[in-house]
Amino acid sequence: MTADPLTPLDLAFWNLESPAHPMHLGALGVFAASSPTAAAHAADLLAARAAAVPGLRMRIRDVWQPPAFGGAVREPALGFDPGDHVVLHPPAADFQTAAGRLMERPLERERPPWEAHVLPGEEGGGFAVLFKFHHALADGLRALTLAAAVLDPMDLPERRPRPAEPPRGLLPDVRRLPDLLRDALSDVGRALDIGASVAVHTLGMRSTAALTAAPTGTRRTAGVVLDLDDVHRIRKVVGGTVNDVLIAVVAGALRRWLDERGDGSEGVAPRALIPVSRRRPRSAHPQGNRLSGYLMRLPVDESDPLDRLGVVRAAMDRNKDAGPNRGAGAVALLADHVPALGHRLGGPLVGQAARLWFDILVTSVPLPGFGLKLGGNPVTEVYPYAPLARGQSLAVAISTYRGRVHYGLVADAEAVPDLDRLARALSEELRTLITACDP
Repeated sequence: MTADPLTPLDLAFWNLESPAHPMHLGALGVFAASSPTAAAHAADLLAARAAAVPGLRMRIRDVWQPPAFGGAVREPALGFDPGDHVVLHPPAADFQTAAGRLMERPLERERPPWEAHVLPGEEGGGFAVLFKFHHALADGLRALTLAAAVLDPMDLPERRPRPAEPPRGLLPDVRRLPDLLRDALSDVGRALDIGASVAVHTLGMRSTAALTAAPTGTRRTAGVVLDLDDVHRIRKVVGGTVNDVLIAVVAGALRRWLDERGDGSEGVAPRALIPVSRRRPRSAHPQGNRLSGYLMRLPVDESDPLDRLGVVRAAMDRNKDAGPNRGAGAVALLADHVPALGHRLGGPLVGQAARLWFDILVTSVPLPGFGLKLGGNPVTEVYPYAPLARGQSLAVAISTYRGRVHYGLVADAEAVPDLDRLARALSEELRTLITACDP
């Protein structure tokens, strides 16, 4: 396997990282088990299987030679040892507390940037595994693929062979110059549109100090599980999509949380970044991030739960009509037009500017509908975790797995000591929406 240059967006994520703001994704899987040795056996399986997964052997190396001066490549790590990445911990009294401490720690940049932490339960009947993948190594879909490769084999349909791409020359085909010029002009227009949209979204914004924080490098996680059937009941009455309901639940929970902690929700409408995957099925580029996003105001200040849902639904409809290639949420697309050295030098500045762009991240991470297992032990809960941007105190990730919705919350531990209260507010908001929809 040869060296593979990082895409511009991967390179941006690689350079956004700082010790207080690690750029890794996480997922906490909770497994049911009847054997007290199940966790140790799971750690052995993960290490053995990781050795055979090419994507997990790849490290990221900085490049300081032309023509990719300031860039980076993925390349096989010499002397790769899965034991450096799979860690069996002492029994944990609470999986979320342990996950929060582990999410604080940046991944080691000198070796393949991923880890799997096996956490036995204190009673010995179950265990959890926290997977961490650097965002430069994988987006949510790619991380799912890598994690699935070390879980128990699943019966999946064989992938159909993809037609070979025609070889590309070093110089563009002169017959394509009009198309290339048209694409370049389109890119300029898109960049101007994105920049103008970002400026508009910063006008008259009303966020809350509860969603901002000076970086402390600390992390706290929490999770909550909701019934997907309840979400569908609401959707069938109100319309829209499951995702609309899940985002509205976040808005209502934030309202409850702010009021309960005394910050107040009046006039608060924080900007939420909703990442959108641009990865095509059977992509010719399985590695690397393919992301854009939607930006919307969360109607935290709206007192009626159904009106909150209506505002979310209308905003998401407008975003979908415009598409993921334009608008304030599509800033990630601009990474393609920044040279490698620009990412290297500008990464710290861009990281500090995230607070000017959005106030909270709300992302959905897809999971397969079939059951996941490790060593024959079934997954019962899956909590996704998103990176926390500089200057922000909270990020929300959502996964649907086997009829249940899992919210994974990541917060600055010092800024949000009451994260469990927000987790409870998510459940309370869903019940409120169900009550409002009942005849």
